[in-house]
Amino acid sequence: MATATSVIVYKGELSTDAEHLRSATVIRTDAPIDNHGLGRSFSPTDLLATALGSCMLTIIGIEARKMRLDMDGTKATVTKEMASNPRRVSKVRVDVEVSNTELSGDQKAVLEDAALNCPVAKSLAEHLKQEVTFTYGLL
Repeated sequence: MATATSVIVYKGELSTDAEHLRSATVIRTDAPIDNHGLGRSFSPTDLLATALGSCMLTIIGIEARKMRLDMDGTKATVTKEMASNPRRVSKVRVDVEVSNTELSGDQKAVLEDAALNCPVAKSLAEHLKQEVTFTYGLL
């Protein structure tokens, strides 16, 4: 049986606190301005989109470690697009800027494939468009 990952408490005013049980780290969410909220923190859909970028960077890091590559400073900029009827995330764009400028074509291919096949990418609904770009050496 799986162990609980988090506990989420509704704090009022369309805000929640999500506690990661293993580390006691807390993430506050708030409803976005365009959906009755104040936009004071990540919205739940922001977290969904952000999870994709974070997962991609984590998997890139795992693959880079296997190849003994330094990827410190690599970053992902995430842009989320919403749709209505029903309200949902319709597209997530992830722009990955790779810090290591000395990668071979084969190394780039391994890292890109790993990112595109990260667990979050594979867990999202197929109708949610994932648009991902990789840029090298422009940091």
